Amino acid sequence: MMNGEQIISKFRNRWKLLLLAEAGLYAAGLCVLTYFLTTGWFYSLIAFVATLAITLLLLRPWAISLSRAAGYIDQKLGQAEFSTGLLLQQEDGLSDLALLQRHRVLNYLSKELKHLFPPHHLTRAAVALLVCVLASVLVQQSGFDMDDLTKSGTHETLSGDLTFQPEDTTQTKTIHTPVLESKNVYLKYPAYTGLKSRNSQEMNISAVEGSMVTWSIGLNQPVSRVVMESGNSEYDMQQREGLYSKSITLQASGFYNFRYFDDKGKAYVSPVYKIEALADEKPEVTLEGIDQFTVFEHNNDMRLRFSSNITDDFGISQAHIIATVSKGTGESVKFREEKLNFDAGFKAGHRSLYLQKTVDLDQLQMTPGDELYFYVEAIDNKQPQPNIVRSETYFAVIRDTAAYQLALEGSLGVDLMPEYFRSQRQLIIDTEKLIKDKPKISKKEFNSASNELGFDQKALRLKYGQFMGEENESGIAIGDSEAEAAAEQHEHGEDADPLAEYTHDHDGDNEHNLVTEGGGHEHDEDDDEDPLHGYIHAHDDPEEATLYTTSVRGKLRQAMNEMWDAELYLRLFQPEKSLPYQYKALKLIQEIKNHARIYVHRIGFDPPPVKEDKRLTGDLSEVDPKVEKERFEVNEPYPALIRSLERIGELLHGPLTITPADQALFDRAGKELATIAIEQPGRYLQALEYLKKLSSQEVERNLQRNMLLEVQGVVRSALPQKPPNPSLKAQSSGELDKIFLEELERLQHD
Repeated sequence: MMNGEQIISKFRNRWKLLLLAEAGLYAAGLCVLTYFLTTGWFYSLIAFVATLAITLLLLRPWAISLSRAAGYIDQKLGQAEFSTGLLLQQEDGLSDLALLQRHRVLNYLSKELKHLFPPHHLTRAAVALLVCVLASVLVQQSGFDMDDLTKSGTHETLSGDLTFQPEDTTQTKTIHTPVLESKNVYLKYPAYTGLKSRNSQEMNISAVEGSMVTWSIGLNQPVSRVVMESGNSEYDMQQREGLYSKSITLQASGFYNFRYFDDKGKAYVSPVYKIEALADEKPEVTLEGIDQFTVFEHNNDMRLRFSSNITDDFGISQAHIIATVSKGTGESVKFREEKLNFDAGFKAGHRSLYLQKTVDLDQLQMTPGDELYFYVEAIDNKQPQPNIVRSETYFAVIRDTAAYQLALEGSLGVDLMPEYFRSQRQLIIDTEKLIKDKPKISKKEFNSASNELGFDQKALRLKYGQFMGEENESGIAIGDSEAEAAAEQHEHGEDADPLAEYTHDHDGDNEHNLVTEGGGHEHDEDDDEDPLHGYIHAHDDPEEATLYTTSVRGKLRQAMNEMWDAELYLRLFQPEKSLPYQYKALKLIQEIKNHARIYVHRIGFDPPPVKEDKRLTGDLSEVDPKVEKERFEVNEPYPALIRSLERIGELLHGPLTITPADQALFDRAGKELATIAIEQPGRYLQALEYLKKLSSQEVERNLQRNMLLEVQGVVRSALPQKPPNPSLKAQSSGELDKIFLEELERLQHD
């Protein structure tokens, strides 16, 4: 049999092999993809070696020590009880208890450790290899060659140049439309992202929020003014060295276009382009190796071990643990909050961190009964306002040894619970469950459960006894029959002297000749009665010390008697015989509850009497119907879009003439559509461009109809659907009405 260090060493070697296999899969996938892209083994070999080296540097299989392997085993195998580290220590320096624990853990790990797999991501590496192979197959079938790409050069053509159109197309024959000679978009990302600035000729922009965007355009002829329109704002572009430029800080998504004016005051517009502002994602925090709720016994190792994975798109600036220690209970509870740092490995600015932490509860000065709440808080390096996220809250509790007391009562051990007792219905449910589970549990467990139910039945009986004036736990008070029996026993001389027949009582024989005190007058029985008896409340008498009437008191006494019998059979481990008494007690308790209810007579509408002389006459002269009219103003969310739909319908079915009022309407509709199109800019880009043209220039007549149809369809799909408003429609069902409607339809068709 191997010793403890050999077992842990074998597990560590298995861990290293899995990490090497993972690195090999990543390197193999990139090697295959590089070979099909370059069709040369030299570049693919370089890619394999470089990927393998980088992956090994990230995974670091050589950094796996025996102590780290032992720590992982303690996290995954709860039976090890965080004692795997004892196998790495010398037996000479261990106590007898530690040697016993070491031997137990050694036997356990020799059997169970072979079923525990070290942490790895072989599945993810295999998926990456499969993706690279599929991509290589697609590259081979498409006939892509890297040499052709390098030969074609890196210069872009200006086939997608901006084209400006005059607003008044009736004079396009005499006006020379300016031609764009150059265009450039300079993107300067925020410093915290670490991204390099770049130039692009693509006018549709997608960048991180807070980026500085600078447009530069050059025209082949001078103009008087150039503006950039974005939403409801206009920005004048400054001219420098023959170029018109403008810089803005990107804050939100939207659309923009250019407009310029020549020396004669004619305006020209460009197509509409989109701006997409990418939000900085919040960090993601996950905890591993720990349960949501952890309970420690007072003799356990008071150390809590876990690891945390934190990722962010542009880097993490801070990561720590917020721990709150709770001491005491009730009104005397106290809280103490502390900020804990991770053990090691935190480096600000990294996009992915794997951090570990061991929380020593003794160092936090926690004692039995204390609770620990903690979560991991991560802050990214976004400026000026960083993103702050926190993980779920985890709990650690040291079980309180003084929470329960063991008391002996009637030679039976029961657990005295706090201020808590079960209802009679719950006792019935638990008793039936115990009877059902009797074949599945041992006799000892069955008897213990039956005894606990008996104690709960007693607690419920005493609780109801408080309403009967019973202020002790002596049991049910003595009834009338028992009292009469005791009196009868007393009359029969039970308390008399047993030697009375065999002795001579010198003091008692002459009692009839003695003179009584008070002049020899005998007191009547009525004189011995307390004169205040009718005016006081006797707390000593259980029958008088009650809150209920006589009938309710009798039912409550009977219910308590049933509870007494139910408790008796539960104590005798016979819950089957206890159930009938429990049901009787529950029935009596329900009757007592119903007895205390107050029933009020239901009062309804009492109509006035009907006058027989006016009944069924149909006279409504004295009836004054009440009619109220009220107008509600409904604010439409997009009034310009709705009005533009109506106007487009009129233009398509009537004379196709766009007036200045229509141009103003289409301009407002374009602004409203732009607010809807922020979520899906590509879907509404063409319609926005058409609305811009319809609002600022006279489009050629042969193109107006197609533009209006396109805008009509897009606007209908963009408007939110109105909720259904069902209503009752009046329909005529007479024969004359049907004939009239048929003749009306025939005339319309003619």
